[in-house]
Amino acid sequence: MASMVGRFRSVGFVSSLALSLVVLLHPIFFPSICVSQEATAAKLDPHDLPLPDKLPAATPKDESKKDWIYRVDEAFGTWLVKPMDATLFYDFGTGDKPVKDEAGKEVVDEEGNKVVTKGWLGTSVPFVVVWLLFAGVFLTLRMSFINLRGFYHSIQLIRGVYDSKHHKGDVSHFQALASALSGTVGLGNIAGVAIAVGTGGPGATFWIVLSGLIGMSSKFSECTLAVMYRKTDEQGLILGGPMIYLKEGLSRMGLGPLGSVLALVFTFLCIGGSFGGGNSYQVVQSLNALQAEESFSFLKDYPWIYGLVMVVLVGVVIIGGIKSIGNFAGTVVPFMCLAYISMCLVIIGLNASRLPWAIGEILTGAFSPAGMYGGFLGVMVIGVKRAVFSNEAGAGSAAIAHSAARTNEPVSEGIVALLEPFIDTVVVCTLTALTIVVTGVYRQPDVLQLSADNRGSMITLVAFTQNASFAWFRYILYLAVFLFAYSTCVSWSYYGERCFVSIFGSKSSLLYKILFLIFTFLGSIVSATNILDFSDMLILSMSIPNLIGVFLMSGMIRKELDRYWVRYKSGDLLPKD
Repeated sequence: MASMVGRFRSVGFVSSLALSLVVLLHPIFFPSICVSQEATAAKLDPHDLPLPDKLPAATPKDESKKDWIYRVDEAFGTWLVKPMDATLFYDFGTGDKPVKDEAGKEVVDEEGNKVVTKGWLGTSVPFVVVWLLFAGVFLTLRMSFINLRGFYHSIQLIRGVYDSKHHKGDVSHFQALASALSGTVGLGNIAGVAIAVGTGGPGATFWIVLSGLIGMSSKFSECTLAVMYRKTDEQGLILGGPMIYLKEGLSRMGLGPLGSVLALVFTFLCIGGSFGGGNSYQVVQSLNALQAEESFSFLKDYPWIYGLVMVVLVGVVIIGGIKSIGNFAGTVVPFMCLAYISMCLVIIGLNASRLPWAIGEILTGAFSPAGMYGGFLGVMVIGVKRAVFSNEAGAGSAAIAHSAARTNEPVSEGIVALLEPFIDTVVVCTLTALTIVVTGVYRQPDVLQLSADNRGSMITLVAFTQNASFAWFRYILYLAVFLFAYSTCVSWSYYGERCFVSIFGSKSSLLYKILFLIFTFLGSIVSATNILDFSDMLILSMSIPNLIGVFLMSGMIRKELDRYWVRYKSGDLLPKD
């Protein structure tokens, strides 16, 4: 088995290296199919396009098919999505509100514009964004900027400098990080960032980066707690995460009843989120992206084929548990990140002369954006929202994967975990945004419409294939979309399974995995919007019970960090074996 895993990892490494070389050297070795820069420039330069006064309206949805799925989806929207949306995205009266008539329809003026009641800020600032941003700022200050001073040490840890054969755990530091990254590096990095730039302009990129840096402290805190209070189940596997540390940690502080309630709420939210946002949602979003390509047009008529393929591929990995997931993630995550980053760098390199202009647009747009983007606060909210939704810092999900790391030092895994928002948000999200800005496609009318319709992956596709020489990049992008969705499903199966086991016992693990694979298949045939939005909101809701506990235990985390840092600086942490 070990040799098979080794061969699998070797093949993955060689494949990723070969793919990256093809991407980078294609113009050199195949000049005959490359279009000259002069020919490309002869086309209308999107950088010269003027921006409109406002973003276009979203394309109306087709409601002609009102089958049983539509009716169930409508019920979800009325009784679950709207109340949940009103709570998570309550904006304290900051944003403009559309005026509605007695029938509940939005009122429009003679020119067709919506009639609104002005908010006191003019820009909607949702509660969940404030909550997650406040957590990042508070924990960054509380831990004395561990996100910056612990960065070099995190690299040493994943390199194995401080590893010891006597450490307890199921997977290495690197495998734990890769498993958590496979759950966060997903379609949000391709589609979500593109929508952020389309609706918030280049300036949204600045706030994405800043939020990613702040989110590193949130990841550190929750993942440190995960290792501090982890335990083993009946089968000897590590069981850790918010469902454990909220109960055990707050109990030690004399807040047992509160801890039990918070842990139970988190557990059920995580299970629901794993079935929907971490599973079905990923399947349907990746399927929709592939269906847009003529080569995969058969999936429009037979979407169940895609669902069946995903069930088999996901099932093969998750049946083996965290060690199998760790081996999978340790191979696939570096491969997919390297391939995607290589494409971004090639596009940015081809537009290198525009790079200073693009950086200037990002910095200017962050503080003095065009009027169509909603002003300074509008751009900031869009950027922050995309960052916190992408890296899930504060949601507590990644803490479940990091709890299985092979270490006797809780703080060490927290320091490894802070790399996650850096890679996910500061690196991958920023490269996506920079690719879209430097090509100028975000100014094109058709791309602005894609932004309004939330079709982010198509925006990224336009940026990647703007140069006719790289039209074949679309296939690598489709591969990235597939792998991002696939790896997210694999990681979220572990998060949900650990929560399921914490309530129903280790014997229930197989039952959960079967249920998870059923929802994987359903994602290919149920495209109901409200059902999927509801499940995605469950993931955001996890941050509420999780961060309440993290705030209350922040003093405990700081004491543990101070003790660890003294030993780290003195060299006592280096292994003796």
